[in-house]
Amino acid sequence: MTISAPRPALHPSGSLLLALSGAILFALQCPEAIGAEDNEEATALPKLTVTAQKRKEQAQDVAVALTPLSGDDLEKRGISNINQLQYQTPNLEIDPAYGSDQTQFRIRGVGLRDYATNNTSTVGVYVDEVAFPFPVQTQGLLFDLERVEVLRGPQGTLYGRNSTGGAVNFITRKPTVEPEAEIKAGYGSNDYKTLEGYLSGPLTEDLRGRLSFAGKDGGAWQQNRDTGQKLGDKDVAALRGQLEWDASDSLRLNLSAHHGRDRSDSRGARLYQGLVPRNIAGQTSYASIAPDARHDYTGWGLKPAFAAATGLSGDDKPHRDNTSQGLSLSADWSLDEHLSLTSITAYNSLDRQEYIDWDGSAIAQSDEFFDTDIDVFSQELRLASEGNGRLDWVVGGYYAHESLDERFFSDFTEYRGLGVIYLTEYGQKADTVSLFGQGRYRLADDWTLVFGLRQEHERRRLQDYVTGNLTDRTSPLDEQLRSDETSARLALEWRPAAGHLVYASISRGVKSGGFTTYNTSAALAESLIEPFKPEKLLAYEIGFKSDLNQALRLNGAVFYYDYRDQQYQSQVWISQAVGNVGKLVNIPRSQIWGGELELQWQPLPGLTVSQYLGYKEGRYKDFQGLDSTATAAVGYAYPVYTDFSGDKLTNFPETSYGGAFAYSRSIGPLRWSAHFDYAYHDTLINSDPARSTNHYWLANARLAVAPPEEKWELALYGRNLFDREYDLYKGSFLSNAQMAHSGDPRSVGVEATYRFF
Repeated sequence: MTISAPRPALHPSGSLLLALSGAILFALQCPEAIGAEDNEEATALPKLTVTAQKRKEQAQDVAVALTPLSGDDLEKRGISNINQLQYQTPNLEIDPAYGSDQTQFRIRGVGLRDYATNNTSTVGVYVDEVAFPFPVQTQGLLFDLERVEVLRGPQGTLYGRNSTGGAVNFITRKPTVEPEAEIKAGYGSNDYKTLEGYLSGPLTEDLRGRLSFAGKDGGAWQQNRDTGQKLGDKDVAALRGQLEWDASDSLRLNLSAHHGRDRSDSRGARLYQGLVPRNIAGQTSYASIAPDARHDYTGWGLKPAFAAATGLSGDDKPHRDNTSQGLSLSADWSLDEHLSLTSITAYNSLDRQEYIDWDGSAIAQSDEFFDTDIDVFSQELRLASEGNGRLDWVVGGYYAHESLDERFFSDFTEYRGLGVIYLTEYGQKADTVSLFGQGRYRLADDWTLVFGLRQEHERRRLQDYVTGNLTDRTSPLDEQLRSDETSARLALEWRPAAGHLVYASISRGVKSGGFTTYNTSAALAESLIEPFKPEKLLAYEIGFKSDLNQALRLNGAVFYYDYRDQQYQSQVWISQAVGNVGKLVNIPRSQIWGGELELQWQPLPGLTVSQYLGYKEGRYKDFQGLDSTATAAVGYAYPVYTDFSGDKLTNFPETSYGGAFAYSRSIGPLRWSAHFDYAYHDTLINSDPARSTNHYWLANARLAVAPPEEKWELALYGRNLFDREYDLYKGSFLSNAQMAHSGDPRSVGVEATYRFF
């Protein structure tokens, strides 16, 4: 089986790569033409400090494929949600699957597509080094951040949790020694309102505090195709407080607490192929729904029995009511001039209630309600060397306990004659213990050897799993999965000259196994909850980082992944009467390869140009899977299996491209700043071509004015400037209704900022 997709007329992997190459050659041959010699200081690119390797370093000195974004970058680009990061860095995709908070992460094509809540992500997400293992935990507001670090490739030898795809690190701004305070308010299209700010400064000579807040309201842009009722309003607020105490000259403590509440509407589904109802004789007589002609169309509807079972109101729109909160205590203790000790203790919880209409209509074919409670406790302890010897190292230990309890309702009363409401209830517990370490040994002035190892033991338990319709459900079922896995890294770094780094690495990453916890009939439950195994990834990478001069920076990497036991959302055949049922399975072997280029250029004082380009492709090496189309063609009399070995991997776009232009200049008594960024998102190929999302371009702009001392700022912004219609996600398990989840349309607005100190 071979899958292909049409290519766009202007494809960044070709023509734009040539444009990047031309800019590089021009910079190398004519540095004076870009102001590198005459005015190097005025056009020097900033050097961002990161902690991706658990110690403070310049980003250009870290031998890992890394994209850092400062808090100022996030503000100018209007990034307030983790999903928007996919348009700022190569080979990263973040999809809101089925319009819900259960987001799907992929880095370099490595990701798990799963609409259930209970399985961890292939991409590690951290806030101030505290892991948020479940994707549904990551959908809070991004605010008052110092920076974001996106790491591509397996992480493990310096991180408490395992990861095959990579990591996204959020670092918040810390309490300051001088008083600081700021408030920012915004108003935009569709009555969209924002408010955020912070207050920071000393409380005593050794104690500092910081209080930050953010909120969103309004912005509904979707509408019910039948009634015209609006959908898409935001109603979210978040608060973070920090205390930082210098307990002694060698010991610093930071206590951080956060609380968030999200009562926003969910994203509605668009029926891009229409819907042919499965009417039930004597019960239903729905007319067919034509394909939605507009990207803002959607639909929903609640039946009285489903509303009663879930506690929803009969006139509820798709929405969520989520509460998140957490507490963390970090301690940095300098034991002496050669050793430092770091401890991070954290607890985070999420109470989620979310109603989503997966069929995008008033028909009760797949109305869903999630009632989820998540609690995660973690403790990390690290010991690190300090100094400038030939060997530096970090060793540590990590423990985490996860507890997840969920009730998951599905209304199938008007689908395929089922006439039932399904309810699944279960608890899941997991305990993870790991030891990890990484060292760097300087072989010579310009050569460094890096080596790391992580050993993890994990036990996952599915408890009291009960599923079926409300009147015919299973007895409680239990399953468990124990795993002992090893992550490792070996790399060689070469620094041929100041500002230039070349590296080659081999890394082994691991992602936890888990359980399929979908709604199903009582007869099928036992066959579906059999655990799937951890996936393993052996990554080979060669990369470089180069400051060609003060004003021109070019970074790049190529990679090859040997992927074993890839976790994949597939189907299994049950019987002729039942047919196929969704289940998470392991693919024995697959491979992914590709690369990235990132360019930063400051040709003139005040003008910064950035570009990125990513490409990836993959194929199955060993995969005999159920052919659902062929199995349906024989009336589910028996399963038909196909050898997919050699076929392309699907469910990720091959090419990502984007860039930004930022210009700042004083005119009279004021300083004007302009920012323009854009991104290309390639076709997301599905095994069914009709479900592949089309490629698209997005562009955003921001114009701001402020006095030289920056006491205040006024800004005008536009997002999706050209009002591009595009889909973030396509997917459905309904045979008679195919869904798409549209991206946001054009919006414009104003923002006003005032700084008190």
